[in-house]
Amino acid sequence: MLLIPLPATDFDPSEAALPWRLLRRSGADVRFATPAGRPASADFRMLTGAGLGALKGLLMARADAREAYAEMERAPEFQKPLSYVDVRARDFSAALLPGGHAPGMRIYLESRELQTFAREILAAGKPLGAICHGVLLAARARDAAGRSILYERRTTALLKSQELLAWNLTRLWLGDYYRTYPVSVEDEVKSLLKSPAQFERGPAPLGRDSLERLDRGFVVRDGRFVSARWPGDAHRFATELMQLL
Repeated sequence: MLLIPLPATDFDPSEAALPWRLLRRSGADVRFATPAGRPASADFRMLTGAGLGALKGLLMARADAREAYAEMERAPEFQKPLSYVDVRARDFSAALLPGGHAPGMRIYLESRELQTFAREILAAGKPLGAICHGVLLAARARDAAGRSILYERRTTALLKSQELLAWNLTRLWLGDYYRTYPVSVEDEVKSLLKSPAQFERGPAPLGRDSLERLDRGFVVRDGRFVSARWPGDAHRFATELMQLL
């Protein structure tokens, strides 16, 4: 079984649903976990474009992601998630940590239960995938020496340039919607690595990938850990994780 933990609200639908659909179609048994064991709901702006104005077509989830989310939302395992406190690494063969940037993500990114789970998954030699802000959750998990579980690993995550661009484009009417924390994801992740050089930015994220154009996506794979930057990497990310499985 593979676990996808989610916050109660505000996760990115593309980063959760596109990998879920590919994993499910490959035969993987995928389960979910939320803070209180109740069904989660994705970031409504990413699903509807509400409040994004003229940038709606650029920033909201693409049609294939919205379709995958609708399918995932109907799945029995999505409707009956575990609660964070009931999650045990021994019960799962792998984990996938999606991202998202809206305020509801904080309970997920700051969860001690999920940080412990991520640490135990990697320590057991099981695959761990993280995309966008999901890498931040993994980076905040500490090993027995008190260092990040990514301290010795190569990784990527949401780029600072991507985060600041979305924030600057929308802050006049959406405020800090695109700034989950004052420190960017890239900067915090880098601060938790042995060397900032372990953070890989990849090529300019100019277009979103697809199963037909996996080359548009970018991932970093280091042992049993695979990371990606944004929804535009989701198909490549899921494909790499499936190879580890």
